[in-house]
Amino acid sequence: MPRMGRIVLANYPHHVVQRGHNRQVVFAADADYQRYLTDLRELKDAFGVKVYAYCLMTNHVHLLLAPGESTTGLSQLMKTLAARATRYRNRLEGRSGTLWESRYKSSVVQTDTYLLACSRYIELNPVRARMCAEPGDYPWSSYRGRISEDAPADWLDTDPYFLALGADPGARRERYAAFVKQAIPEEETRLIRDALQRGQLTGSDRFVEEIERIAGLRIERRGQGRPRKCSEK
Repeated sequence: MPRMGRIVLANYPHHVVQRGHNRQVVFAADADYQRYLTDLRELKDAFGVKVYAYCLMTNHVHLLLAPGESTTGLSQLMKTLAARATRYRNRLEGRSGTLWESRYKSSVVQTDTYLLACSRYIELNPVRARMCAEPGDYPWSSYRGRISEDAPADWLDTDPYFLALGADPGARRERYAAFVKQAIPEEETRLIRDALQRGQLTGSDRFVEEIERIAGLRIERRGQGRPRKCSEK
């Protein structure tokens, strides 16, 4: 089998990160963040991609995306988002040139074991960066919209494992908030981070074998950790 390049699979979630060119600032004002989210909301439907989680940081974005039957939708979404943000920034600053790194990074996520863990990882980015004490304090991630009864992000897609957290929206919000507050094993954080940076899969050995069969690829293995389930303390 050939070795793995970037894998994109229909109907699987993908953890995606795109960084500013040379780590430059891509969001300098509230309007910059708002515009990107407006574009994301519009384009996800245009390209048939589900958005499960997001976090916009000063110089990069984290997204949890699931393309539909057309796998090209994910790359088209990222390309169009980047192009719109670049035109917007260049117009504001009266400049030309690139805003983003030329290639975004992505990792296919094992849905049953790691999807909620990846959502948590993404939404805790501002806390790890010491930009805020609690994920709900940060306005540019999906966390507020996920747990807010008063201002839900109704454009976000809801994955089946979030739905399984409770019988009604209130129970799901409460249980997810508790999940985010749990102590997170270092091996879980390391696995999610390293899988993304190295273009590996976010999942177990069995998941790697499953994707090898689906994609006809030989995939690099590494030590695996397993995240705690929402019910674990």
